[in-house]
Amino acid sequence: MKFTHTLAASVAAALMATSALAMTQQEHKAGLDQATAQYKADKKSCDALKDNAKDVCMKEAKGKEDIAKAELDAQYKPSAKATHKVADTRADADYEVAKEKCDDLKGNDKDVCVKDAKAAHVKAKEDAKVAATQAKPADSAAEKQADVAAARKDAAAEKNDANYKAAKERCDALSGDAKSKCVDDTKRTYGKS
Repeated sequence: MKFTHTLAASVAAALMATSALAMTQQEHKAGLDQATAQYKADKKSCDALKDNAKDVCMKEAKGKEDIAKAELDAQYKPSAKATHKVADTRADADYEVAKEKCDDLKGNDKDVCVKDAKAAHVKAKEDAKVAATQAKPADSAAEKQADVAAARKDAAAEKNDANYKAAKERCDALSGDAKSKCVDDTKRTYGKS
């Protein structure tokens, strides 16, 4: 879930790379077949595991296949939309794995884990939207700047809301005055009333 580069730089680099590496229909089909074969092999390796470890392994295998296919589609038909789809697919795959890992926990720890996974998912999706807005051509620099500013504002609001929900969930582990203080502090931190 941690990225070493900003998503905007990654999307821009991917756009340039996919444009330079457009593939033929045969290469695309071969790539899809290879992704499917890799998924089957990864899935088979999960059979040796048990319980939630197996479920996590299966989610990882499926996510890896979905990402590979999205990347192949972006190389086959390069576009800003295809590049955005890769980022969305990666965010969705990471989210599914993170949620599945939460199943090893119980009670409030599990609830917090799920809310944290959701907050990370929202962040990745919103960052992808901002990057897509930055990559989209505009009629003027002022229009582009306004579009990017609006996208960043919307993203910040969505991320703030998801982080608030995760922080508030942590308060549920407390009781009495400690819980009330935690909820009040969380509301203040995230600008909620």
